[in-house]
Amino acid sequence: MKQNINSTAGCKVRITAIKDAMEILSGKWKFHILGTLMEGGKMRFMDLIREVDGIAAKMLSKELQDMEMNRLVSRTVLNTKPVTVEYEITEYGKTLSPIIDEIAKWGIAYRNSIYSQAE
Repeated sequence: MKQNINSTAGCKVRITAIKDAMEILSGKWKFHILGTLMEGGKMRFMDLIREVDGIAAKMLSKELQDMEMNRLVSRTVLNTKPVTVEYEITEYGKTLSPIIDEIAKWGIAYRNSIYSQAE
């Protein structure tokens, strides 16, 4: 049954869904980490530290745990010495790809508009 988003109940469902999405994706680093993993495929923790400019190891660990809990990222522990851990986007996490692409497009357009106003 499709909700009518113009109805009070439909509006409430939509607002709750937006709130849920923002709660899962909020923070300074999540989109950066997700975008990096989408572009780079499987990555080790230290590779992510190098690629996500400015993030501290503790923060990266916390964000990865949050995204793993929300089924956006998977963590694989390899039986090596020392132990190696790889992270990758889950199939569910890949559903965010069009959203991340649109945010990137918007960011490029915004940056271009700022630079063109400054000239």
